[in-house]
Amino acid sequence: MQFAKRMNHFNEGIFTRLSEIKRQRLEQGLGVIDLSVGAPNTPPAQHIIQALCEAAADVQNYTYAINDQSELLEAASEWYQRRYQVDLDPKTEVCSLLGSQEGLAHISLSIVDEGDLVLVPDPCYPVFADGPLLAGAELYYMPQQEEHQYVIQLEEIPEAIAQRAKFMLVSYPNNPTTAMAPEQFYLDLIAFAKKHDIIVLHDNAYSELVFDGKSCGSFLAFPGAMDVGVEFNSLSKTYGLAGARIGFCMGNAAIVSMLKKLKSNMDYGMFLPIQKAAIAAITGDQSDVDRVRAIYEERRDILCQGFSRLGWEITKPDATMFIWTRIPAHYDSSEQFAMDLVSRAGVIVTPGSAFGPSGEGYVRLALVQDVENLHRAVSSVGDSGILRATT
Repeated sequence: MQFAKRMNHFNEGIFTRLSEIKRQRLEQGLGVIDLSVGAPNTPPAQHIIQALCEAAADVQNYTYAINDQSELLEAASEWYQRRYQVDLDPKTEVCSLLGSQEGLAHISLSIVDEGDLVLVPDPCYPVFADGPLLAGAELYYMPQQEEHQYVIQLEEIPEAIAQRAKFMLVSYPNNPTTAMAPEQFYLDLIAFAKKHDIIVLHDNAYSELVFDGKSCGSFLAFPGAMDVGVEFNSLSKTYGLAGARIGFCMGNAAIVSMLKKLKSNMDYGMFLPIQKAAIAAITGDQSDVDRVRAIYEERRDILCQGFSRLGWEITKPDATMFIWTRIPAHYDSSEQFAMDLVSRAGVIVTPGSAFGPSGEGYVRLALVQDVENLHRAVSSVGDSGILRATT
């Protein structure tokens, strides 16, 4: 059998390997605390569940959706105006996604031709690079470095690269680094995109998971943003709807239009009861958003304070559902540290190398376990002695 050459870009991912290690440990009766995959375990608010159940009980809702319901598009537009002070035309500037990852994976097919250049962050969420690779694009990595608070330094992108670039992916609050970008970055980003005629795709999945009284807005709220790009947003983390796969692409009408055209040839739209749940989430009582934020902030504090007491100094992140931190000094490989951590302490984390070349030397911990398990994780790591250098 012969398969597509594009698949040569993809190997067995680290998440697959970690999942297999987890399975083997469980079969052996060994404990596992999984902090690797960012799979939210906070349930939706009751009014969202009720909307889903009521719609699922209506037999008329089992037809093909084909298109987004006008009620959903209008709700999303109102949500962005209320939450981010961004005005959107629901008919032309909003498109639903079967999860933001689906949109991020596919949008490249509507923008780039084979051989076109795409700018992606490094380290980055894997689909940022995988989507363009599937479309046959060439990648240029924009470093996100600790000395710059993980904010991309646009002025360091070579002029020849900028002139070739078709689009660029940016995401703050950032996965995996947890960084937030200052307002000036977005102003510079828009000017950079206009100068070089580059489309901007901004992922804003973590704007509600911002801690310590801080807040986060939208890329689209900055002057000129609608001229150059779109923003992806997701209901997975904020509203506990990860498995329902609900996301949106919003912004520049031409970009949204091309994505809609592509999707019309790929899927039959979002299941109607899920559209009803999405409407309930973004138009209903928003107090549960504060509850979810508080849950993740408490989990962050438990892990950061607990590991710091053990000698693994971790700075508390300002945002997201992750912790991004350097590996202990006596390790020189993030993957080796991660493998030792699971074998000796039963705690699974993701090595930073899984997120790109600049991720080496770091690990990402997902705040996806309840408080009791997080305390257990800290105790288990402490008992294992893995944080102590051996001579």
